[in-house]
Amino acid sequence: MVYNPLMRLFFSLLAISVAAGAQSLPVKWEELTAGGFVQALQSARNVCVLPFGIIEKHGPHLPLGTDLINVRYASLHGAEQEYAIVFPEYFYGQIFEAKHEPGTIAYSARLQLELLQETTDEMARNGCKKILIVNGHGGNNSLLPYFAQSQLQSAKDYVVYIYARAQYPPGRPALRSKTDGHAGESETSHTLISRPDLVHMDRAASESGADRNRLDLPTGVYTGIWWYAKFPGHYAGDGTLANRELGEFDMKAWASAVAAAIRAIKADQVSPRLQNEFFEGSKHPLDTKQ
Repeated sequence: MVYNPLMRLFFSLLAISVAAGAQSLPVKWEELTAGGFVQALQSARNVCVLPFGIIEKHGPHLPLGTDLINVRYASLHGAEQEYAIVFPEYFYGQIFEAKHEPGTIAYSARLQLELLQETTDEMARNGCKKILIVNGHGGNNSLLPYFAQSQLQSAKDYVVYIYARAQYPPGRPALRSKTDGHAGESETSHTLISRPDLVHMDRAASESGADRNRLDLPTGVYTGIWWYAKFPGHYAGDGTLANRELGEFDMKAWASAVAAAIRAIKADQVSPRLQNEFFEGSKHPLDTKQ
Protein backbone atom coordinates (compact mmCIF):
# COMPACT_ATOMS: atom_id res chain seq x y z
CA MET A 1 0.00 0.00 0.00
CA VAL A 2 2.94 2.27 0.69
CA TYR A 3 3.91 2.22 -2.97
CA ASN A 4 0.57 3.33 -4.41
CA PRO A 5 0.83 7.01 -3.42
CA LEU A 6 4.45 7.02 -4.55
CA MET A 7 3.54 5.54 -7.89
CA ARG A 8 0.74 8.05 -8.35
CA LEU A 9 3.17 10.85 -7.55
CA PHE A 10 5.71 9.42 -10.01
CA PHE A 11 3.22 9.27 -12.87
CA SER A 12 1.89 12.73 -12.04
CA LEU A 13 5.39 14.15 -12.20
CA LEU A 14 6.02 12.24 -15.43
CA ALA A 15 2.87 13.72 -17.01
CA ILE A 16 3.91 17.22 -15.93
CA SER A 17 7.36 16.61 -17.39
CA VAL A 18 5.94 15.47 -20.74
CA ALA A 19 3.62 18.50 -20.89
CA ALA A 20 6.50 20.82 -20.05
CA GLY A 21 8.58 19.18 -22.76
CA ALA A 22 5.88 19.85 -25.36
CA GLN A 23 5.69 23.48 -24.27
CA SER A 24 9.47 23.87 -24.61
CA LEU A 25 9.54 22.53 -28.17
CA PRO A 26 9.41 25.13 -30.96
CA VAL A 27 6.24 25.06 -33.05
CA LYS A 28 8.14 26.11 -36.17
CA TRP A 29 9.24 23.14 -38.29
CA GLU A 30 12.44 24.92 -39.33
CA GLU A 31 13.50 25.61 -35.73
CA LEU A 32 13.32 21.99 -34.55
CA THR A 33 16.36 19.74 -34.48
CA ALA A 34 16.03 16.28 -36.07
CA GLY A 35 15.66 14.67 -32.66
CA GLY A 36 13.34 17.42 -31.52
CA PHE A 37 11.19 16.82 -34.57
CA VAL A 38 10.53 13.23 -33.46
CA GLN A 39 9.56 14.49 -30.01
CA ALA A 40 7.39 17.21 -31.54
CA LEU A 41 5.46 14.69 -33.65
CA GLN A 42 4.60 12.74 -30.51
CA SER A 43 3.48 15.87 -28.69
CA ALA A 44 1.46 16.98 -31.74
CA ARG A 45 -0.07 13.51 -32.17
CA ASN A 46 1.17 13.64 -35.77
CA VAL A 47 -0.77 16.83 -36.57
CA CYS A 48 1.10 19.38 -38.69
CA VAL A 49 -0.12 22.77 -39.91
CA LEU A 50 0.54 24.25 -43.34
CA PRO A 51 -0.28 27.99 -43.36
CA PHE A 52 -1.12 28.92 -46.96
CA GLY A 53 -0.51 32.50 -48.09
CA ILE A 54 0.39 34.31 -51.30
CA ILE A 55 2.61 37.09 -52.68
CA GLU A 56 0.55 39.91 -54.22
CA LYS A 57 -0.17 43.62 -54.01
CA HIS A 58 -2.15 44.71 -50.95
CA GLY A 59 -3.19 48.26 -51.68
CA PRO A 60 -0.60 51.04 -51.51
CA HIS A 61 0.17 50.52 -47.82
CA LEU A 62 0.58 46.80 -46.97
CA PRO A 63 3.42 44.39 -47.80
CA LEU A 64 3.22 41.93 -50.69
CA GLY A 65 3.30 39.06 -48.21
CA THR A 66 0.37 40.25 -46.09
CA ASP A 67 -1.65 37.03 -46.48
CA LEU A 68 1.42 34.93 -45.78
CA ILE A 69 2.41 37.01 -42.74
CA ASN A 70 -1.07 37.03 -41.20
CA VAL A 71 -1.93 33.37 -41.74
CA ARG A 72 1.37 32.25 -40.29
CA TYR A 73 0.89 34.56 -37.29
CA ALA A 74 -2.52 33.00 -36.58
CA SER A 75 -1.23 29.47 -37.18
CA LEU A 76 1.80 29.87 -34.92
CA HIS A 77 -0.24 31.38 -32.10
CA GLY A 78 -2.86 28.67 -32.51
CA ALA A 79 -0.20 25.94 -32.38
CA GLU A 80 1.20 27.49 -29.21
CA GLN A 81 -2.23 27.05 -27.61
CA GLU A 82 -2.71 23.48 -28.91
CA TYR A 83 0.66 22.05 -29.87
CA ALA A 84 1.31 21.20 -33.52
CA ILE A 85 4.24 21.55 -35.91
CA VAL A 86 3.91 24.52 -38.27
CA PHE A 87 5.39 24.25 -41.76
CA PRO A 88 7.60 27.09 -43.11
CA GLU A 89 6.31 29.94 -45.28
CA TYR A 90 4.22 28.63 -48.20
CA PHE A 91 2.97 30.98 -50.92
CA TYR A 92 2.59 28.81 -54.05
CA GLY A 93 -1.13 29.34 -54.57
CA GLN A 94 -3.62 30.84 -57.03
CA ILE A 95 -3.10 34.53 -57.81
CA PHE A 96 -3.50 34.94 -61.57
CA GLU A 97 -5.82 37.92 -61.00
CA ALA A 98 -2.89 40.01 -59.73
CA LYS A 99 -0.37 39.29 -62.50
CA HIS A 100 -0.66 42.89 -63.73
CA GLU A 101 0.65 44.22 -60.40
CA PRO A 102 4.38 44.42 -59.53
CA GLY A 103 5.78 41.83 -57.16
CA THR A 104 3.12 39.17 -57.76
CA ILE A 105 4.35 35.57 -57.89
CA ALA A 106 1.87 33.49 -59.91
CA TYR A 107 2.84 29.88 -60.58
CA SER A 108 1.08 27.78 -63.22
CA ALA A 109 -2.04 25.89 -62.17
CA ARG A 110 -0.26 22.60 -62.84
CA LEU A 111 2.69 23.52 -60.64
CA GLN A 112 0.45 24.78 -57.82
CA LEU A 113 -1.22 21.40 -57.51
CA GLU A 114 1.92 19.35 -58.06
CA LEU A 115 3.95 21.31 -55.52
CA LEU A 116 1.20 21.17 -52.92
CA GLN A 117 0.81 17.43 -53.45
CA GLU A 118 4.53 16.79 -53.13
CA THR A 119 4.67 19.02 -50.06
CA THR A 120 1.90 17.15 -48.24
CA ASP A 121 3.39 13.82 -49.38
CA GLU A 122 6.75 14.83 -47.90
CA MET A 123 5.13 16.05 -44.71
CA ALA A 124 3.38 12.69 -44.39
CA ARG A 125 6.59 10.79 -45.13
CA ASN A 126 8.06 12.62 -42.14
CA GLY A 127 5.23 11.50 -39.88
CA CYS A 128 2.55 14.17 -40.38
CA LYS A 129 -0.45 11.87 -40.77
CA LYS A 130 -2.98 14.64 -40.23
CA ILE A 131 -2.23 17.82 -42.18
CA LEU A 132 -4.20 21.01 -41.54
CA ILE A 133 -3.93 23.58 -44.33
CA VAL A 134 -4.90 26.99 -42.98
CA ASN A 135 -5.96 29.30 -45.79
CA GLY A 136 -4.98 32.95 -45.59
CA HIS A 137 -5.83 34.05 -49.15
CA GLY A 138 -9.25 34.42 -50.79
CA GLY A 139 -7.88 33.36 -54.16
CA ASN A 140 -7.31 29.88 -52.73
CA ASN A 141 -10.94 29.38 -51.68
CA SER A 142 -11.63 27.11 -54.66
CA LEU A 143 -8.15 25.63 -55.05
CA LEU A 144 -7.82 24.15 -51.57
CA PRO A 145 -11.18 22.31 -51.32
CA TYR A 146 -10.45 20.89 -54.78
CA PHE A 147 -7.03 19.77 -53.58
CA ALA A 148 -8.58 18.09 -50.54
CA GLN A 149 -11.10 16.32 -52.76
CA SER A 150 -8.34 15.20 -55.13
CA GLN A 151 -6.71 13.26 -52.29
CA LEU A 152 -9.27 10.53 -52.98
CA GLN A 153 -7.72 9.92 -56.40
CA SER A 154 -5.24 7.44 -54.96
CA ALA A 155 -4.62 5.80 -51.59
CA LYS A 156 -2.94 7.94 -48.94
CA ASP A 157 -1.75 7.12 -45.45
CA TYR A 158 -2.60 10.62 -44.26
CA VAL A 159 -5.58 12.95 -44.18
CA VAL A 160 -5.72 16.54 -45.44
CA TYR A 161 -7.95 19.03 -43.62
CA ILE A 162 -8.67 22.58 -44.81
CA TYR A 163 -9.48 25.45 -42.47
CA ALA A 164 -10.85 28.69 -43.85
CA ARG A 165 -11.47 31.49 -41.37
CA ALA A 166 -15.02 31.29 -40.04
CA GLN A 167 -17.27 34.05 -38.72
CA TYR A 168 -15.88 36.07 -35.84
CA PRO A 169 -17.33 35.50 -32.35
CA PRO A 170 -19.62 38.02 -30.65
CA GLY A 171 -18.02 41.18 -29.34
CA ARG A 172 -16.13 42.11 -32.48
CA PRO A 173 -15.57 45.89 -32.75
CA ALA A 174 -17.92 47.46 -35.29
CA LEU A 175 -16.51 48.14 -38.76
CA ARG A 176 -16.63 51.70 -39.99
CA SER A 177 -16.28 50.94 -43.71
CA LYS A 178 -19.04 49.79 -46.07
CA THR A 179 -16.64 47.85 -48.28
CA ASP A 180 -14.14 45.82 -46.29
CA GLY A 181 -12.02 43.49 -48.36
CA HIS A 182 -8.52 43.25 -49.72
CA ALA A 183 -6.15 45.56 -47.78
CA GLY A 184 -9.19 47.23 -46.24
CA GLU A 185 -10.08 48.05 -42.65
CA SER A 186 -9.89 44.47 -41.31
CA GLU A 187 -6.82 43.22 -43.14
CA THR A 188 -4.88 46.36 -42.37
CA SER A 189 -5.91 46.01 -38.69
CA HIS A 190 -4.66 42.41 -38.72
CA THR A 191 -1.28 43.46 -40.08
CA LEU A 192 -1.04 46.18 -37.43
CA ILE A 193 -0.83 43.24 -35.02
CA SER A 194 1.27 40.73 -37.00
CA ARG A 195 3.82 43.17 -38.51
CA PRO A 196 3.09 46.79 -37.59
CA ASP A 197 6.52 47.80 -38.87
CA LEU A 198 5.42 46.94 -42.43
CA VAL A 199 2.16 48.93 -42.41
CA HIS A 200 2.37 52.37 -44.08
CA MET A 201 -0.77 54.07 -42.85
CA ASP A 202 0.31 57.35 -44.44
CA ARG A 203 -0.11 55.73 -47.88
CA ALA A 204 -3.51 54.09 -47.31
CA ALA A 205 -5.44 56.99 -48.81
CA SER A 206 -3.18 57.42 -51.85
CA GLU A 207 -5.29 54.99 -53.92
CA SER A 208 -9.01 54.22 -54.06
CA GLY A 209 -10.38 50.91 -52.81
CA ALA A 210 -13.85 51.54 -54.24
CA ASP A 211 -15.72 48.82 -56.12
CA ARG A 212 -15.69 49.61 -59.88
CA ASN A 213 -18.55 47.13 -60.45
CA ARG A 214 -17.87 46.90 -64.20
CA LEU A 215 -19.66 43.60 -64.91
CA ASP A 216 -23.36 43.21 -65.67
CA LEU A 217 -24.06 39.49 -65.45
CA PRO A 218 -26.93 37.50 -63.93
CA THR A 219 -26.59 35.97 -60.48
CA GLY A 220 -24.95 32.56 -60.72
CA VAL A 221 -22.85 33.40 -63.79
CA TYR A 222 -19.14 33.29 -63.01
CA THR A 223 -16.11 34.56 -64.93
CA GLY A 224 -12.50 34.65 -63.78
CA ILE A 225 -12.17 38.35 -64.56
CA TRP A 226 -14.69 39.26 -61.84
CA TRP A 227 -12.12 40.49 -59.33
CA TYR A 228 -10.30 42.66 -61.87
CA ALA A 229 -13.66 44.07 -62.94
CA LYS A 230 -14.35 45.19 -59.39
CA PHE A 231 -10.94 46.05 -57.92
CA PRO A 232 -8.29 46.40 -60.65
CA GLY A 233 -5.92 48.22 -58.29
CA HIS A 234 -5.93 45.25 -55.88
CA TYR A 235 -7.38 47.37 -53.10
CA ALA A 236 -10.88 46.77 -51.73
CA GLY A 237 -12.04 49.00 -48.91
CA ASP A 238 -10.45 51.73 -46.82
CA GLY A 239 -7.26 50.91 -44.95
CA THR A 240 -7.22 54.30 -43.25
CA LEU A 241 -9.93 53.06 -40.86
CA ALA A 242 -7.75 50.27 -39.47
CA ASN A 243 -7.12 50.12 -35.74
CA ARG A 244 -5.33 47.87 -33.26
CA GLU A 245 -8.48 47.10 -31.25
CA LEU A 246 -10.05 45.41 -34.27
CA GLY A 247 -6.78 43.75 -35.19
CA GLU A 248 -6.21 42.31 -31.72
CA PHE A 249 -9.75 40.93 -31.54
CA ASP A 250 -9.62 39.32 -34.98
CA MET A 251 -6.15 37.82 -34.69
CA LYS A 252 -6.87 36.41 -31.23
CA ALA A 253 -10.10 34.88 -32.55
CA TRP A 254 -8.32 33.46 -35.60
CA ALA A 255 -5.54 31.89 -33.52
CA SER A 256 -8.07 30.41 -31.09
CA ALA A 257 -10.03 28.95 -34.01
CA VAL A 258 -6.86 27.34 -35.39
CA ALA A 259 -6.14 25.88 -31.95
CA ALA A 260 -9.68 24.48 -31.80
CA ALA A 261 -9.24 22.94 -35.26
CA ILE A 262 -5.95 21.31 -34.21
CA ARG A 263 -7.60 19.96 -31.08
CA ALA A 264 -10.51 18.48 -33.06
CA ILE A 265 -8.20 16.96 -35.67
CA LYS A 266 -6.09 15.29 -32.98
CA ALA A 267 -9.25 13.67 -31.63
CA ASP A 268 -10.63 12.74 -35.07
CA GLN A 269 -10.54 8.98 -35.59
CA VAL A 270 -13.42 8.86 -38.07
CA SER A 271 -11.84 10.59 -41.09
CA PRO A 272 -8.79 8.26 -41.25
CA ARG A 273 -10.99 5.21 -40.78
CA LEU A 274 -13.50 6.21 -43.46
CA GLN A 275 -10.74 7.23 -45.85
CA ASN A 276 -9.10 3.81 -45.51
CA GLU A 277 -12.49 2.14 -45.94
CA PHE A 278 -13.05 4.17 -49.11
CA PHE A 279 -9.64 3.31 -50.57
CA GLU A 280 -10.25 -0.40 -49.97
CA GLY A 281 -13.69 -0.19 -51.53
CA SER A 282 -12.44 1.68 -54.56
CA LYS A 283 -10.19 -1.26 -55.46
CA HIS A 284 -13.24 -3.47 -56.03
CA PRO A 285 -16.23 -1.26 -56.91
CA LEU A 286 -18.30 -4.21 -58.11
CA ASP A 287 -18.20 -5.63 -54.59
CA THR A 288 -19.82 -2.52 -53.14
CA LYS A 289 -23.29 -3.43 -51.91
CA GLN A 290 -26.06 -1.81 -53.96
